[in-house]
Amino acid sequence: MSYSPLLVRLIDALCCMPGVGRKSAQRIAFHLLERDREGARVLGDALGQAAQGIGHCKRCRMFTEAEFCSFCAADGRDRALLCVVESPADVMAVEDATGYRGLYFVLMGHLSPLDGIGPDELGADQLEALLNENETKELIIATNPTVEGDATAHYLAGLAARHGVQASRIAHGVPLGGELEYVDGGTLSHAFFGRRVVD
Repeated sequence: MSYSPLLVRLIDALCCMPGVGRKSAQRIAFHLLERDREGARVLGDALGQAAQGIGHCKRCRMFTEAEFCSFCAADGRDRALLCVVESPADVMAVEDATGYRGLYFVLMGHLSPLDGIGPDELGADQLEALLNENETKELIIATNPTVEGDATAHYLAGLAARHGVQASRIAHGVPLGGELEYVDGGTLSHAFFGRRVVD
């Protein structure tokens, strides 16, 4: 005996989310149907509206419902600073944790030749167009500290150099409050060789 076609379709649809396998999708589907049908209707409506109405900012590729996102449309942002991140979630992380007041560019991923993701998929032409406007004085590269993130950072630094823009990379290393004996070797090595002069 198997589930009804509609239930199978719901479970299959839920499996598209990151970190949600078949068992988790089944548990979510059962919860929505057993305990929160109104929540399921609201969720379905919100997903449909978001998929239909949310696009990308024409300047930075951030998610937005308008032509330009709230960061690019704001008058008070420092247009000399451009922070490049891998995802919209990274934009929010930088906004929440720092006093950064510049603009952003969202790659929507990182270089990954094995997955067929090259500069074109990351919007390199759009980024070059921004650099050609000559407003950007510093390109802050805030890609993840992974092999792919480092390769992407290297590519972006070269792009900045070709346009005469200073490139900087966010520091990676020992977490605040961390103890050296518990930090993995790669992180410690990165922190050690990325040291700076103490003022």
